[in-house]
Amino acid sequence: MNAELARLTALLRAAPGIGHKRDIARVVRTLAGGDDSAAARGGAWAAPVGDDCAAIPDGDGYLLLAIEGFVNEFVAREPWFAGYCGVMVNVSDIYAMGGRPLAIVDALWSRDGDAAQPLLDGLAAAAAVYDVPIVGGHSNRRSDREQLSVAITGRATRLLTSFDARPGEHLVAVYDLRGRYHEPYDYWNASLGAPAERLRADLELLPAIAEDGLCRAAKDISMAGVVGTALMLLECSGIGATIDLAAIPRPPGVALERWLATFPSYGFILSVADADLAPVLARFAGRDLACAVIGRTDSGRRVHLRHGSAPDTALLWDFAEEDLTGCAPAALRPSSKEQHHA
Repeated sequence: MNAELARLTALLRAAPGIGHKRDIARVVRTLAGGDDSAAARGGAWAAPVGDDCAAIPDGDGYLLLAIEGFVNEFVAREPWFAGYCGVMVNVSDIYAMGGRPLAIVDALWSRDGDAAQPLLDGLAAAAAVYDVPIVGGHSNRRSDREQLSVAITGRATRLLTSFDARPGEHLVAVYDLRGRYHEPYDYWNASLGAPAERLRADLELLPAIAEDGLCRAAKDISMAGVVGTALMLLECSGIGATIDLAAIPRPPGVALERWLATFPSYGFILSVADADLAPVLARFAGRDLACAVIGRTDSGRRVHLRHGSAPDTALLWDFAEEDLTGCAPAALRPSSKEQHHA
């Protein structure tokens, strides 16, 4: 095997962002109540547990619910930006499901005095940029530190889910590369300073693509990076893929190793059928967003990596042997005795 491909595969296997996703499995097993519960099967929900949002059938569409919490260190170091991200990342989850946001609530703990003001200012700034009202929440100003979580609701007419990718489709990655790293984090910030109308119109592409029947499966790129996010999508859909690392769009001058660990302000993975590929790519390109086919799905349960035209491939994950998030359909999950961990 090519030495560089082997090195990148090993780095991805050990990446903290992917490792954190493995923690989801125990939470899902506990709160879903087991494989026979309504929650584990999806029950009254339109998508099973494990997607970017909960999706609940409601009238002629779906009510979407999502929530994000932020680690104390980030809130302490970057309180204004933590507030801004509280809105931004939730908005991205709603659009990733083919929806449009309706309203936000927050839960805020803080010390007294003005300690919470930067968090509140960041929340307010992002709410204005993304045109989503903050309609309520919870506050406690008698805490020993600042802590934040933010929840959002939205609506979708047609869903994009993590459970509807099919074998033989193209994995498409799309980014807004008109930004920079928010140092020292592996966070690509293409939101701050960008025109608000442009940001909202770029996000509007996702529900429009869903409503026009051009795609059924998508996910926003999380702290697991583009490959880790693709793994979650493939696990939930019960399929495999081969991903070409060299095909992933990235900014000039950014090392591939760092980009693979990057969490972008605007980044999505879509699974697109042959007949719909050209119009999907054209829509993103028409708004100066970087988009490319980075892989092809298959009916197996393995995810392989390659790098450009080199014939070598490397096995990154075998879902028949081990879970990632544990959100695969129950019939496809390996038993706890069969799983091994890196």
